[in-house]
Amino acid sequence: MAPKLGVTPEYWDEACKHLAKRDRVMKKLIPQFGEARLQNKGDAFTTLARSIVGQQISVKAAQSVWDRFVGLVGGPSHKLAPAAVLVHEVAALREAGLSVRKAEYLRDLADHFQAGQVHVRQWAQMDDEAIIDELVAIRGIGRWTAEMFLIFHLMRPNVLPLDDIGLIKGISVNYFSGEPVSRAEAREVGENWAPFRSVATWYLWRSLDPLPVEY
Repeated sequence: MAPKLGVTPEYWDEACKHLAKRDRVMKKLIPQFGEARLQNKGDAFTTLARSIVGQQISVKAAQSVWDRFVGLVGGPSHKLAPAAVLVHEVAALREAGLSVRKAEYLRDLADHFQAGQVHVRQWAQMDDEAIIDELVAIRGIGRWTAEMFLIFHLMRPNVLPLDDIGLIKGISVNYFSGEPVSRAEAREVGENWAPFRSVATWYLWRSLDPLPVEY
């Protein structure tokens, strides 16, 4: 089962203590954000749809397009129905400000959920990589989107999304005085955060943008 909406992961406080003990940057960073926590905001389909909408555009632009998409499809913004998306052809979805490709991706995502090709009920028993393999079979969902899903929806504690620009920038700013960082260097920094790499990633995002990241 997926975590309930609005629920913070049970491991969060333990993770903060672990990271503060293991990592000098985290020790300084975590207290700056007080009681702020990662929270589950939507169901599986809606979370993935939101990730697709947000690909390769700014957070502000993504929110604008998402609001228009929700208005077009109808229903609560945290629980869109796949069938409600499939009612709209690509041309109609484009009226929300979506590109042709993203509109196609959203319909394909809805198709997978509507047809039962996504095994939501089994995810609790599956490891991270097995879930990623299932998700990347859907058009428009690459490893980055699958990893965002693991962090924000399934709240898996130990995801290190090395394809995420914000994570790389956060490591650069906080660990390398703004110097460019390679994937290998980022991975090495992240090894020190295990088994709570998702939590450290979240705090680095917050260090760049104090507003909570949501998908």
